[in-house]
Amino acid sequence: MSSADLANLSDKLMLTTVVMYIVALVAYAADMGFGRRGVATAAVAKASVEEKAVLEKAEAKVLVGAGGAADVDAASTAEASEADAGEEADEERPQVDWARLAVFLNVLGLGAHLGVLVTRGLSADRWPWGNMYEFLTAISFAAVAAFMVVMIRYKARFLGAPVMFAAVIALGVANIWLYDSVGPVSPALNSYWIAIHVTAAITATGSFTVAGAATILYLLKAREESKGAVRFSGMLERVPSAENLDRLAMRVTMFAFPIWTAAIIMGAIWADQAWGRYWGWDPKEVWSFVTWIIYAAYLHARATAGWKGRKAAILSLVAFAALMFNFFGVNYMFSGLHSYA
Repeated sequence: MSSADLANLSDKLMLTTVVMYIVALVAYAADMGFGRRGVATAAVAKASVEEKAVLEKAEAKVLVGAGGAADVDAASTAEASEADAGEEADEERPQVDWARLAVFLNVLGLGAHLGVLVTRGLSADRWPWGNMYEFLTAISFAAVAAFMVVMIRYKARFLGAPVMFAAVIALGVANIWLYDSVGPVSPALNSYWIAIHVTAAITATGSFTVAGAATILYLLKAREESKGAVRFSGMLERVPSAENLDRLAMRVTMFAFPIWTAAIIMGAIWADQAWGRYWGWDPKEVWSFVTWIIYAAYLHARATAGWKGRKAAILSLVAFAALMFNFFGVNYMFSGLHSYA
């Protein structure tokens, strides 16, 4: 295939990816809203039925006359049997397995997404992250891939809807406002370091995105738990406890932070080879370091000061906001050696 054919195939695969991600987003949301009830919910419902039966039996014992008690016991037994039969009927009723559908579409979309990057790189005969369109496309791929790993490792399917939403928005921005046809890159980017430095930055950014999604869910869940509700309604019913979400966000951040650190170090080495200095206070260098400092403060506060919960979550979101500004703001609001917008 010619370069033009590969570039055209890349654009078609992009459309396929967006469609797959949108449908997967709907399926993940449906799984959270209308999927099968979780174990905790079923346990609460079962306990309510049992408590009701116990109370009815206690009331029956105080009734005068053996015949009246027998009638009440019979009625209670009949009601319990009807409730059990109703639950069994609900379980036997055919239901859409939204979870499997969402994961299946997610895998197909991720495969098409990988095809976008591969065909784009082959058509340009270089690494496919030399401009803002390609970089945002690669970050979206890293975020979805990181979510798949976290989902398998920590049973975190509940992150599917927010991560898919972020991926769809990112790809929409990339295609509507940042699209650039295949072409050569600037001389500074024509180096093997792009395969090391930029790949590390993409991987870390995608992982930080998953951690940010977990942090936002934590804040929503903690707000509901603070109300003292025993049973959550809607999507939050199938989200784990706020404590588990807080712990998950920290684990993903701990994975991404060393990669971001390596990206900054490798970027300094590349800068020395390309521009003759390791550090020049370029806006991208400054904001990359600012982002590193905030994430380092987040991890340090958790490890030494015992920060957790809302304070740690807010600091994590501040770090993620700095990361997003480093990507969008620096490239469009400042001029510098890293401004490839």
